[in-house]
Amino acid sequence: MTPSSFSTHRPLRAARTRTRLALAISAVPLLALTGCSANSDATAAETGVIDYWLWDTSQLPAYQQCAEMFEAEHPDQDVRITQTGWNDYWTKLTAGFIADTGPDVFTNHVSQYPQFVELDVLAPLDEHPATAALDPDDYQEGLVDLWTGPDGHQYGVPKDWDTVAAFYNEKLIADAGLSPEDLEGWTWNPEDGGSFEELVAHLTVDKNGVRGDEPGFDKDNVAVYGLGLSDAGGSTTGQGQWSGFAASNGWQVTDEPLWGTHYNFDDPALHETLDWFFGLSDKGYMPAYGQFNTADGPIGQLSSGSAAMVLEGSWMISTFAANEDLPVGTARIPVGPDGTSKSMLNGLADSIAKNTDNPEGAAQWAAFMGSAQCQQAVAKAGVVFPARKDATPIAADVYRQKGIDPDPFLDPVEEGNTFFFPVTNHGADVSALTGPAFEDIWANRVPGSTLTEINDAINILFDTDQTDDS
Repeated sequence: MTPSSFSTHRPLRAARTRTRLALAISAVPLLALTGCSANSDATAAETGVIDYWLWDTSQLPAYQQCAEMFEAEHPDQDVRITQTGWNDYWTKLTAGFIADTGPDVFTNHVSQYPQFVELDVLAPLDEHPATAALDPDDYQEGLVDLWTGPDGHQYGVPKDWDTVAAFYNEKLIADAGLSPEDLEGWTWNPEDGGSFEELVAHLTVDKNGVRGDEPGFDKDNVAVYGLGLSDAGGSTTGQGQWSGFAASNGWQVTDEPLWGTHYNFDDPALHETLDWFFGLSDKGYMPAYGQFNTADGPIGQLSSGSAAMVLEGSWMISTFAANEDLPVGTARIPVGPDGTSKSMLNGLADSIAKNTDNPEGAAQWAAFMGSAQCQQAVAKAGVVFPARKDATPIAADVYRQKGIDPDPFLDPVEEGNTFFFPVTNHGADVSALTGPAFEDIWANRVPGSTLTEINDAINILFDTDQTDDS
């Protein structure tokens, strides 16, 4: 992207946007900005170049294959893919918006894109013929809605989707005298945990070989936890931890499924869910706070045999399948008090930067990534569930061939028992407030009701928005 393109087309708006972006990442090291600027000089004038950024290394080979197919159809375009790890990705991306050195197209996340919409750095898809021509019905239900802003414009081509379920060590299940059928139809409730807690207790084994549901169990010296955990709540809503339990207990994250303006962290249904869930640590059935490194994640706990079962997203299927020494089964999240098994639904998308100097090529590439040709190639790689309906069965078959049953991830979508990852303004502020609070509930076992005060602070942000608008 040329350094002048943004200011040439939108001088006043660009100045305001740059200032707000700069404030948003005031802590970004100068080195990050300098590195981005240096990279842009060599390609600034290459309007046939499409810079595409993503963070997932496992998806890189599949999208490189898509790039080669795209270039064969568009010989005047050259797709250059840059992969950056999640922890640095957003800092680098925001810095790129400031310096006009970012990508033309990039993988976007629903937790980030509301801020980008507010800052006016994303191109609405209906501005470009290639992306405007995409058919919303080709994608899994809800994914286009997820990427439609409050102004009615769509800001991302659906890329993939994910849900959450349980992965378990088949050997440890068998050693406990259980079968996969015992994990079907299991239930939970906030009073005694239901059959789910009974099973978790039985899978827990102390260092003397005593199980969690047997007399003499030593909860302070556990060899195998029935349920693994290394993160208190994914910063905002417990996507891969407790969100499904809370939802089946009647909790809704916000007042509206998408673009809500009021959070519900003050809901007693959430409080009692969290008190029960983290109470599993008190009983020795689940690790205590800080016992396992977050970087190791649940896969490390399951692989090492320190946990018999973990809750994780479908994005981890290929990772678990790659471990040939770990026989892994899958099961749905337990049925809750409302009589359903629920899972949070999230979906990534590819967004076009408004300040791209190659708008036609960027839109063609974004549209191609959402096409059957590319998404079916991604499906065959077996790394994610692609967004297109026609590609999902292909990915599911690949997972089955790898020895992982995908149905616990597919069933909530097919049954309509999913709820959206929250899409709201002030995402970074919400995360900054809730992340430490969830950790406090787990680490210090403060009651879930302490979230009420934090909820009030969060909703003041939205009240201020309405005051400003008036």
